[in-house]
Amino acid sequence: MPLKCVAIDDEPLALELIKEYIARFPELALQQSFDDAISGGEYLRKHPVDLLFVDIDMPDITGLDLVRSLAEKPMIIFTTAHKNFAIDGFELDAVDYLLKPIGFERFAKAVHKALEYHEYKKRPGKVSVSHLFVYSEYRMLKIDLAEVEYIESLEDYIKIHLLNGKPVMTLMTLKGVLEKLPSEKFKRIHRSYIVATDKVKSVLNRKVKLLSATELPVSDSYISFIKEWKSQ
Repeated sequence: MPLKCVAIDDEPLALELIKEYIARFPELALQQSFDDAISGGEYLRKHPVDLLFVDIDMPDITGLDLVRSLAEKPMIIFTTAHKNFAIDGFELDAVDYLLKPIGFERFAKAVHKALEYHEYKKRPGKVSVSHLFVYSEYRMLKIDLAEVEYIESLEDYIKIHLLNGKPVMTLMTLKGVLEKLPSEKFKRIHRSYIVATDKVKSVLNRKVKLLSATELPVSDSYISFIKEWKSQ
């Protein structure tokens, strides 16, 4: 079933361009378009949709304030002529933001990200066996679980350490991310660490050595991990 979407932009030419782009995707079904945020907000409160394309800088109510006012928030793709609005946009967990003038290739990239994320959210239980979606550095990232070596807790944040590439920081707890990971591939070994079991090279003296040569401690609460790993 196509995703129901709405487009809101006070610039007529920009709104027409978004509508034209949306029409190229059979996976999207445009319900309504609005040239002001107030009318768009009234419609959205009565008719929830899956995806909202909304301009940030509009008179009366900004796109940011409109999204904040919605009790039931759809996936959001912000459009803007100003780069400095991006940070505010991603604080609202936007799927993406598009800088005007918007080219079709860049628009398509944002749409595919939304479609992928929609499928990700629909999956039951361990929501993905191969990828994890997180918000980091004001954008939504898709992380290949095969690249994850270990995950570290840093108070309210976690740092996802990858085999190739710099670590990814995101606002989440170890408990929260563990619920999203396949249990047969990821194990908690300490209150501060989760490891990918296939990245464990050796275990000695309650220390796990990973493929990168990183060593992590195994705490008493998770000592059963050592026996499980050795039995594999």
